[in-house]
Amino acid sequence: MDADYWLQRWHEGRTGWHRDAVMPLLQKHWPALDVPRGTRVLVPLCGKTLDMPWLVSQGLKVRGVELAPLAIGQFFAEQELQPQERNAAYGTHYIAGDIEIIRADIFRLDESLLAECGAIYDRAALIALPPPLRERYAREIYDHLPAGCRGLLITLEYPQHQMEGPPFSVEEREVHRLFGERWDIDLLERRDILADQPMFSDQGVTALSTAVYALERRAG
Repeated sequence: MDADYWLQRWHEGRTGWHRDAVMPLLQKHWPALDVPRGTRVLVPLCGKTLDMPWLVSQGLKVRGVELAPLAIGQFFAEQELQPQERNAAYGTHYIAGDIEIIRADIFRLDESLLAECGAIYDRAALIALPPPLRERYAREIYDHLPAGCRGLLITLEYPQHQMEGPPFSVEEREVHRLFGERWDIDLLERRDILADQPMFSDQGVTALSTAVYALERRAG
C-alpha cells in the first residue's frame, strides 16, 4: 500500500471507508475513556471523517494526519472552515480552531508531534495497513505516544484468505502482540456486522465482526 494507491483511491472517489455520519461506536465508547477536556487527540489516516468535529464537540483538540490533499480540502470545505496553513519539513499543517490536519506521510512526522497527543482515535488506520506496515506503525507511531495516553481502537475481523484487503483483518491476538508490551488493552465490544456490510459478503466473506478496544499507555 504505497502513497500512490491511496491518492488514486481518493481521486477516483473509491472511499468506501468514509462514513456520512459520526461513528456510533465512537459515541458509545469514547466517554468511558474519561479523556480530560483540552486533550489533543491523534487521528491517524483521518481522511475527512466527521468523527473529528465530534471529538472537538467533546471539548478536545484534534490532530489528524492525512496523505491525500483532496481529502483535506473536502473536509474543510464541507465543514465550511478556512484553515490557516503552515509548512514544515515533513508536510503542511492546516489549522482551523481546534482541528488541525497535517498533510504528510505519517511515518515522517516529528516525534514531538506525537508526544503532544494525550489520546488517540484509530478507526481506519491500523486496518488499512498490511502486516509489515502494521509492525512499523505500532513501533513508530504508538510507541512515541506519551505515558498515560488513552485511546479507542476499532478493528475488523474476518477470514483474511476470503478477501484481499484493505481493509485488513486484525484479530485480537494481533492487537495484543502489537501493543501489549506498552499498552493496557481492554476489549469493550465485539459485534457481528456481516449483514450490514454487503461489500464483504459479495466478495465471499462468510464472517465479519468489528471489535472495539480501550487502550492506555503504560509508563516506561
